Amino acid sequence: MAWDEWEQLKSDAAERASGNMQLNRLPDDMGGGSGRPPSSAGDLEVHQKDLVAIGKEAHTLYDQLWDKARLKEAVDGAAGDLTGQGFALGAGLSHVSLRWSTQLNSLLDACAHISNHMQVTRTIHANDEDYILRQMSSITALDAGFDERVGDPGKPNPAYGDKSDKN
Repeated sequence: MAWDEWEQLKSDAAERASGNMQLNRLPDDMGGGSGRPPSSAGDLEVHQKDLVAIGKEAHTLYDQLWDKARLKEAVDGAAGDLTGQGFALGAGLSHVSLRWSTQLNSLLDACAHISNHMQVTRTIHANDEDYILRQMSSITALDAGFDERVGDPGKPNPAYGDKSDKN
């Protein structure tokens, strides 16, 4: 690429960016013309199969790294041999091996964490959702019991149940 061509590309890019700054945001029609803000459009939904797929990929990566990326014994043996023969390369190879091992262990830990987390996330969130639903339904029943406006005027509040019911 010639210098003149580079300068032309830079000026073209500057012209495009100068007056038309655009921020990343949702389009004005909210992506489907619903006109509703995202908070009232629905909850975030995650399906078990999606979580299982992510966890499976993380586990596969963990297994492959465990099988193919651990070279510490061979590299450390070579580094010790080179150092014993008086080569400065041995110390450098030992340093690289230590750094590689540290980074590999961090990556293995991250893969294991992702895999384990994806296996339990759906269950935890389902239990939370059930708990919230139970709490909300009990609040609704309690509110109905204290609301005198429930039912016809002069008649017993139906939230208390039928008096003839012995249960």
